[in-house]
Amino acid sequence: MKHLIRKISIASLMILVSLAVFAQKPSLSVLNVDVQGLDYSADQLGNILRMEVEKLDKFEVTDRYDVAYLVDKHDLKIDNCYGKICLTEVGKLLGSDKMLSGSVDMFGDKIILSLRLVDVQTEKIEKAQVKEFLKYPDQIQMMIRIALYDLFEMPMDELRNQIKSLTNEEQYENVVINPDKDKLNLSGPRLGLTYFTGTTSDIMGLPKHEGGYDVLPVMFMFGYQFEVQYLNSGNFQALFEFIPTITGVDQGLLLPNLSILMGFRHNVRGWEVALGPTAGLTKKADGYYTLDADGNQVWNLTSDWISEETNPNPIEKRMDSRGYMTYHTGFVFAFGKSFKSGRMNYPVNFFVIPSKESMRFGLTFGFNAKNK
Repeated sequence: MKHLIRKISIASLMILVSLAVFAQKPSLSVLNVDVQGLDYSADQLGNILRMEVEKLDKFEVTDRYDVAYLVDKHDLKIDNCYGKICLTEVGKLLGSDKMLSGSVDMFGDKIILSLRLVDVQTEKIEKAQVKEFLKYPDQIQMMIRIALYDLFEMPMDELRNQIKSLTNEEQYENVVINPDKDKLNLSGPRLGLTYFTGTTSDIMGLPKHEGGYDVLPVMFMFGYQFEVQYLNSGNFQALFEFIPTITGVDQGLLLPNLSILMGFRHNVRGWEVALGPTAGLTKKADGYYTLDADGNQVWNLTSDWISEETNPNPIEKRMDSRGYMTYHTGFVFAFGKSFKSGRMNYPVNFFVIPSKESMRFGLTFGFNAKNK
C-alpha cells in the first residue's frame, strides 16, 4: 500500500512539474526597430513594438530597463543590430529564448513594415512578416499591432476596420485615418440641376411683361461646399455643411442661395443625410388677383389700380420680375452617396425644398481629392 502511494505521489509531482514547464512562457527581448523616412527614432519604434508584444500575453517580455542595463553591463552595440547573427548573439547574452526586431520604411505613398522573430537556440528566423500600409505615419502603432497579429496568426476580426482604413485606398475617411475632427474632407465644387414645380414654375414660364421670367423651370446650378466635421467616431461622422450656390446663369438669371446643413455620413458605405435652412435672393412685388372673363385669376401690381376708390382686393406679395429684390427662406432635406476612386471622392446628392407655393428638387455632384 505504501509502495502504491509513493508511486502516485511521484507521478503527481511529475505531472505538476510538466504543467509548470509547459505553462512557462518563452522569454523574448525587443531591441530597436530600423526606421527610414519617418519622424520616429529606432528606440521609439522599439518601445512601441515591445509594448504591443506585451499586450499579446504570449511571451515573458524583457523589460526595456532590464535590456538597457544588460546592454550597458555587457557593453553591447545594438544601434545597428537588426540582422539574424547580431540578434542571436545579443539574445544569448541577454538569456532570451526569442528576439524580435524589424524595420519601417516609407516609399512614396506607402509604409513598409517588416518583423523578424529569431529563435536564439537554433539561430534561425522562426517567423517573418512584411506588411504594406498607406501613408499614415500617425497610425504606426496600429500598423505594428496589425503586423504582430498577422505574424503570430491571431484572430483579426477586431482589427478589420483598421486594416481596411490603413491598406485600402478606396476606404472612406474615418477616425483611424482622420483623427482631427475639424479637418475638412469632402469640401469641393458642386454642380447640378434644379427643378421648380407648382406656382413658382408657372411664374417662371410667364412673359416678362406679366411678371414672369420667360424661362424653363429646369436650371443649372453651381457652387462650393465647405464641410466641417465636429464628430468622427466609429462608422459615422457628424458635420456642418455650408453651401453657397448660384442658379439660372444658363437662362440669363442670377439667383444666389446659401444653405447651412447638419449632416451625418456613414464612413464605410458613404451614405449621407443632411438637413437645414436655406436662404436666397429673388424679386417680389405687391399685387392682387382679379378674375378675367373666363373666370381665371389674373395677377396685377398694386400700381395697376387706377381708380380713385380704395382697392378692395387683398394685397399679396408674389415672385415677380418687375418687383424689388428681397430674400426668401426654406428648409432643405438632402441625401446622397459618395463614390471613391483612388484618392478622389465623387459625392452625389439629391435634395428637396418644400414650400406652400411649390416644391423644388435638385441633383448635384462634386469631386475632391482625399487628404493624406
